[in-house]
Amino acid sequence: MTMSPQHASRRRMYRRRRWLVGIIAVIVLALVAAAAFVVITYADANNGIRRSSISGMTGPKQNTGESNILIMGLDSRVDVNGKPFPQAIYDQIHAEDASVGGYNTNVLMLIHIPANGGKAVGISIPRDDYVDFPGAPGGVEKGKIKEAYGDAMNASLQKLADEGVPEADAYQQSRTAARQSTIKTVSEFLGGVRIDHFVEVTMAAFYEVAQAVQPITVCLNHATADTFSGADFPAGVQQLNAAQSMAFVRQRRDTTSSDFDMTDLDRTRRQQAFMVSLAVKLKQASTFTDFGKLQKLIDVAKKDVALDSDLDLLSFAQQAQSLAGGDISFVTLPIDHFDTVDGQDVNIVDVDAIRAQVHDLLNPPTPTAAPSASPSSSSGTKAGSGSTAPSAPATPNPVYTDSSSPLQSGNVPCVN
Repeated sequence: MTMSPQHASRRRMYRRRRWLVGIIAVIVLALVAAAAFVVITYADANNGIRRSSISGMTGPKQNTGESNILIMGLDSRVDVNGKPFPQAIYDQIHAEDASVGGYNTNVLMLIHIPANGGKAVGISIPRDDYVDFPGAPGGVEKGKIKEAYGDAMNASLQKLADEGVPEADAYQQSRTAARQSTIKTVSEFLGGVRIDHFVEVTMAAFYEVAQAVQPITVCLNHATADTFSGADFPAGVQQLNAAQSMAFVRQRRDTTSSDFDMTDLDRTRRQQAFMVSLAVKLKQASTFTDFGKLQKLIDVAKKDVALDSDLDLLSFAQQAQSLAGGDISFVTLPIDHFDTVDGQDVNIVDVDAIRAQVHDLLNPPTPTAAPSASPSSSSGTKAGSGSTAPSAPATPNPVYTDSSSPLQSGNVPCVN
């Protein structure tokens, strides 16, 4: 019996369910990163998703099977072609329209997937870290790391306009230049870390994916509200719809309480926590049995996702399978102190300390096997008893109050 094209397509999608969750659990390191990989895994690389050729990936050659992926979450109010979002999305995400905002990478996360199935790590880079810009795009030598994208893009647009390049072509070439600039800036800042691939997503991509998988379970240590992001949450475990999810990951201040001081670092931790919560949700796989939802996610990818030309999704999915159980931890790079430079509030960082920390995170010591206990050993037993002591119960919602402490995946975490 010949299978219809639609049934064949559905069958292929369902067959990919098993390894899709593995990708989500690893790659969705941030609100927008989550959106990207839910979507792009199902779409053909040449079927409308924006690809960007990035030459000269920096850093030493990676070990076989090892990958570093840079997640770039843009705060721009336009899609990958520079077109405005539908007004309904601006309304739901509490953001101004396309006339407001630039091209800041407000989310920068490096995912390191080690060779041979080791534990992965996600490294969040605070967006206001004051860093050097390699090549000084547009004559700017230093600035907030989030601005490397926009500075390079503006410089490229001006250059190409002067050369008479058509506007649409100049726009896409400038987006490529901006991605390259961000990759070089992050690589140098982290100590020459090689970046093998990138995924770039917009706020609209996150929102539309959240619509497809809502509600998402999260947990908060404090009741909080914020008129800027639209956040209004009680303390404790709760379920969020798409608009609330956007407020959850964007909130960085509390406008109702003087004794609850949120910072940008808390927002970064929220993004990490949301990724973990989304991975927990996706393990239920309800989204992947709905063909209509899957098609919608593919359509989102074509409008709001870009990735490098060399990222092979199927091969990467196989690499990520071992992490489907959530075997990944998240860290946020430290800030030395806050300061004001040229009228802007910035994070001053100890670059040498950051590079040393990143090196240790990407090159953990090889674990040694614990010696076998002898039959007479009392290890793991209660004194005077031959029975094994019970293991500590799992914590359903581990509590994180320090935004600099590593966040472990696996269960929905409680955060500020």
